Amino acid sequence: MIDLVKRIEDMNSEPDHPELFPGDEVRVHLRIVEGTRERIQVVPGMVIRLRRGGNNKSFTVRRIASHGIGVERTFLYKSPRIEKIEVLRHSKVRRAQLYFMRERRGKSARLREVRNVNRNK
Repeated sequence: MIDLVKRIEDMNSEPDHPELFPGDEVRVHLRIVEGTRERIQVVPGMVIRLRRGGNNKSFTVRRIASHGIGVERTFLYKSPRIEKIEVLRHSKVRRAQLYFMRERRGKSARLREVRNVNRNK
């Protein structure tokens, strides 16, 4: 019982992940357990959705897999399975959810990169 209380308290503490925004290119390092073995799987992609809900804070990453098939995966921000999040680049977007990216392919799927990031607005 004490371990459960300690685990919940640890989950309430903020992880040291960077702050994410829609349009960010990220690489999520995810801890995968297969039987008795454990490995790290890297999931690259673009953040197309953020849900800011305290402990239920989550984000969705979209990438184009082989043969042009889009794959989306939603992660809990405070999940103990997330080893680290790398932000590769920031993009200039005018939407909170980038669902329009689902229909985009090729050059039209590019977003303008923002080099001087000042997201305090």
